[in-house]
Amino acid sequence: MDTTLHDPLIGHVLDGRYRVDERIAVGGMATVYRALDTRLDRVLALKVMHPSLVGDAAFTERFIREAKAAARLAHPNIVGVLDQGRDGGHVYLAMEYVAGCTLRDLLRGRGALQPRAVLDIMEPMLAGLAAAHRAGLVHRDIKPENVLIGDDGRVKVADFGLVRGVDSQTSATTGSVLGTVSYLAPEQIEGGAVDTRSDVYACGLLLYEMLTGAKAHQGDSPARVLYARVHEDVPAPSAAVRGLAPELDGLVAAAAARVPGDRPADAAAMLGLVRAARAAMTDQQLDAQPPASALAGAVGSEDLTRKVPRVPVGVGARGDGPHVTSRIELPDGASLPPAAPPGRRVRAGVRGWLPRRRALPLIALVLLLVAGGVGVWYINSGQFMRTPGVYDLTVDEATAELRDAGLKVRIEEGFSETVEPGHVIATDPERGERIRRNATVTLTVSLGPEIAEVPNVRGMPLDEAEAELRGAGLTPGEEEWVFSDEVPRGSVLETDPAPGEERRPDSAVRLVVSKGPEIDVPDVTGMSESVASARLESAGFEVDVEPRRVYSDEEAGTVAAQSPGGDETAAEGDTVHLTLSRGPEMIEVPDVGGMSAGEARDTLEDAGFEVNLNRIFLLGNVFNQSPEPGDRAPRGSTVTIWVN
Repeated sequence: MDTTLHDPLIGHVLDGRYRVDERIAVGGMATVYRALDTRLDRVLALKVMHPSLVGDAAFTERFIREAKAAARLAHPNIVGVLDQGRDGGHVYLAMEYVAGCTLRDLLRGRGALQPRAVLDIMEPMLAGLAAAHRAGLVHRDIKPENVLIGDDGRVKVADFGLVRGVDSQTSATTGSVLGTVSYLAPEQIEGGAVDTRSDVYACGLLLYEMLTGAKAHQGDSPARVLYARVHEDVPAPSAAVRGLAPELDGLVAAAAARVPGDRPADAAAMLGLVRAARAAMTDQQLDAQPPASALAGAVGSEDLTRKVPRVPVGVGARGDGPHVTSRIELPDGASLPPAAPPGRRVRAGVRGWLPRRRALPLIALVLLLVAGGVGVWYINSGQFMRTPGVYDLTVDEATAELRDAGLKVRIEEGFSETVEPGHVIATDPERGERIRRNATVTLTVSLGPEIAEVPNVRGMPLDEAEAELRGAGLTPGEEEWVFSDEVPRGSVLETDPAPGEERRPDSAVRLVVSKGPEIDVPDVTGMSESVASARLESAGFEVDVEPRRVYSDEEAGTVAAQSPGGDETAAEGDTVHLTLSRGPEMIEVPDVGGMSAGEARDTLEDAGFEVNLNRIFLLGNVFNQSPEPGDRAPRGSTVTIWVN
């Protein structure tokens, strides 16, 4: 059954130029199609954003960022971006089409690889990544699925959707999707700065996986894997595969060091280490067979992208299995014994028997070749098939198709923005991947879009309400505190959105929290500290006395100021801050005797006093003052002067 018939884009021409021919893969953000550029008559890949995400500015920006980032990188080991555009509700990238498989396909089909094959993949992969690093870009999502191996053997790095500038301070906790759990560096997990060394770490994990056929850190949950990533070193591959060269252990240890500063600075530096390690290894070390290899030479670097390994000389392939194509020639002068007449036993003489004895080894050789051919065919092809495509089929249709192909089925459920409930979102292994004929395929069946319903948290204490929101898949948002006579202080009055409304997971919910009833604040200015505190506490307030005292008109030790003030309101349990008085500030009275009235007034006011002027005559000078010159008086107090 051709599942692409369910895709409305198949056969559609985007921008009047790109004819969509076949769906290749589906991801969380976009679907990839094989298409034809009708203007230039060439095959290419179209990456089309899911229609439900087109209206999301953040997703669209990330999608366009991938196009711009990859378009800057012209390198034979990077998948090229040819064009970017928008046709109605479809935002797309036009990219180079690579016919072949991914590194994940290779690992799933073959397991551990020969060291020579591993290095043959690592070198071009690092060369492409080094070009990105030189351009100031960090990939941030290096994994086997993003390493493509073409039918011509060329290795290319793909999917720059999470790319960031080297100087950007990004972490695993910001944004929605920042990498794949199995290949995150410790600093990405802990929220630290991400740079070129984070990509090098992921390359170290890929190196380990190619050498051993297994991931470096495994666990029964993503949390366990992340914990191991931060707290445990990547083991030496030779601990899992005996006989690996120590140079390979050194490469993994350098690239996958937990501390970024202990790793090579970037992909170019790592490439130098890889080439030095290859030069130091013998041919025997480079061609060492992994323990899981069933046939010597089956995983050589020259056969990296071969879908069906070459059949040995003398063995061809028919629909019913291998067959012998070479003829058997008997030695000169030899002949086969005549057939025995019915009922008569023939006894061969020496001349007839010897040629038959000489022919037996040839017959045995032929049988051995046939048996070997059958074995090779079965090991490399006969026991395998390609996973059927069942995307967007109903679960019953998909299950029937897989079982008809001889496969077992396991069903999981997941949320999807684009696939209706009850239909298949994805398979593991993915469509077209090489699997054993009796393997189990896991179907992920759509539950529809993931929706979170706002719970009713009215009346709950704030911490309980926040926990309830997180449990519902939502995020506590801004808080607004208001007076309320109905709900106790610190409990939730209402939410925005209201209870029962549906939102996307992790959406923020604004909380309105009760401050309790509104209470008038007593005026305690001029009271002693103890009396003021008792008065405020009896009214339901907390009291905080500032350690620093100030000069004021109030007596020393009494309250000079309070906040909130005596003419304001607050909630029960709020804190009233008190500032105590040092008493009035005492300053020295200037001597203004003999000055004119104007000069005396200016001098006294500049010193901080008020002035009371008594005139005996209209004109004259100061002949007396009170307080007297040199006395100390409170700042702001009045000095009386007499002028005659």
